[in-house]
Amino acid sequence: MSEARQVDVVVVGLGVGGEEVAGRLAAAGLNVIGVENRLVGGECPYWGCIPTKIMVRAGNALAEARRIPGLAGKSTVEPDWAPVAKRIRDEATDDWNDKVAVDRFTGKGGTFVRGTASITAPGRIRVGDQEYAATRGIVIATGTVAVVPPIEGLSGTPYWTNREAVEAATLPESMLVLGGGAIGCELAQAYARFGVAVTVIEGSTRVLAMEEPESSEVAAAALAADGVRVVTGVRAQKVAHDGSFQVTLSDGSVLTGEKLLVATGRAARLGELGLEHAGLDPAARFLTTDEWMRAGEKVWAVGDVTGNGAFTHMAMYEADVAVRDILGQGGPAADYRARPRVTFLDPEIGAVGMTEQQARDAGLNVRVGYVPLNQTSRGFIHGPGNEGFLKLIADADRGVLVGGTTAGQSGGEMIGAVSVAVHAEVPISTLLSQIWAYPTFHRGLGDAMKALVAS
Repeated sequence: MSEARQVDVVVVGLGVGGEEVAGRLAAAGLNVIGVENRLVGGECPYWGCIPTKIMVRAGNALAEARRIPGLAGKSTVEPDWAPVAKRIRDEATDDWNDKVAVDRFTGKGGTFVRGTASITAPGRIRVGDQEYAATRGIVIATGTVAVVPPIEGLSGTPYWTNREAVEAATLPESMLVLGGGAIGCELAQAYARFGVAVTVIEGSTRVLAMEEPESSEVAAAALAADGVRVVTGVRAQKVAHDGSFQVTLSDGSVLTGEKLLVATGRAARLGELGLEHAGLDPAARFLTTDEWMRAGEKVWAVGDVTGNGAFTHMAMYEADVAVRDILGQGGPAADYRARPRVTFLDPEIGAVGMTEQQARDAGLNVRVGYVPLNQTSRGFIHGPGNEGFLKLIADADRGVLVGGTTAGQSGGEMIGAVSVAVHAEVPISTLLSQIWAYPTFHRGLGDAMKALVAS
């Protein structure tokens, strides 16, 4: 084995967060090694955010065309998956090739190493036969992988995760989806709009169980309107495959589908990193960090591995905090009070901060403002496809918002205004005096604000 090479920083994992850290540190003049055993850029550009939203956009276009009767005449829609698959392959992923991303990193002065990294001692990383001694430290950004539950018969079958669902050049006639979270629901609706018979199986009593109950109702209704069957309160107990999938549920029923998509969550990739050699717990579910993303002595962690939200924007946010700390630049530490998230269904469901139940569980003096979207000016104008609502959660004692949900057309865009209010703790009295443009969807926030103070 060769002698350890002295460098400033080793970044393990070049997904969205890791690439941001490695690139910025290299551009600042540090000697940076970036290690990735898959594709530089991570899940988001190749199997997550970008390609799935191309699928969602295409499905939404079909849905809008089907809404023409009653608004603007007649329409005939013939779904075709081929241009969607081509756009994902050619435009979004370069046929799942990361050369552009690698060149982007090395162009900033970083050194790229393809391989699997393991920590051998504090500040030391081994990749293959080469060992690196990082004088400033190590950044762990290895992301997450799809969780495959230990269901009898599932292992060894050709089940799909989100990766196979995104890479599909042709669509099946039918698909079963294990998991009614954001990933499962988004893919279910997109596939259904292209004619696939989809059934979603969710173990809890509602889809999008981590969001407001009203969000679950909107999502379930939207899926049903697109022909998706949603089965809740049951779990898959057994899986068989003989050309098609048969899934036996906890209530004894059996569902059949050509494909089976497993979308039951994601878990951090920590098992083979050698964390114990850096004084960290190798059995931890996530890496706990302080407000500067420090997970240990000269060890930082960013992105999905921190457990603070498996979102690209969270990885980028944490990367910025870590970079500023490593470079000694100061600035604001991590603050998670206003974590935004969007489920890209039609209607979109944007949310930030606490749900109503979370706020009550925290012992806050909660006040709620709620307005159905179709009762707002823009919702009425929009007509078909105007399902949704606006819900604001306030801490009445402090007179500020602590959370909110904006479900409907442009729901993911509307949540931006609520995010600012939660993050900056803008007084509700100030928000009440704000001028909201008419007739916009976000004007409904002013209506929700009035409902809140009247509650």
